[in-house]
Amino acid sequence: MLADNIFLKVLDKTIPAKVAYEDERCLAFHDIRPQAPAHVLVIPRKEIRTLDDATDADEALLGHLVLVAVKVAKQLGLSKGYRLVVNCNEDGGQTVPHIHVHLLGGRELGWPPG
Repeated sequence: MLADNIFLKVLDKTIPAKVAYEDERCLAFHDIRPQAPAHVLVIPRKEIRTLDDATDADEALLGHLVLVAVKVAKQLGLSKGYRLVVNCNEDGGQTVPHIHVHLLGGRELGWPPG
């Protein structure tokens, strides 16, 4: 996993991003290396390194991230379907040390994913 939390730089606008949605709890932006025609990352403003670091106090925030992803999927017209992915730790495919939800869609997504 990267040592540097690039998402903090996106949140503080040091690094520009194509924003899809923003509120006081999270930011959703288009991935710079999309794995599907639609690939948006939904990140909390609160720094939580991995799912393993989330606590009971983060329950509402984690639910909010999922609901924001659904809202963005509707805005992007992904009515035929989409996938939400949360990677955890290096073996789970997480590369940035900041919890995030991948919203993928715009094409048929195969299974199994890995």
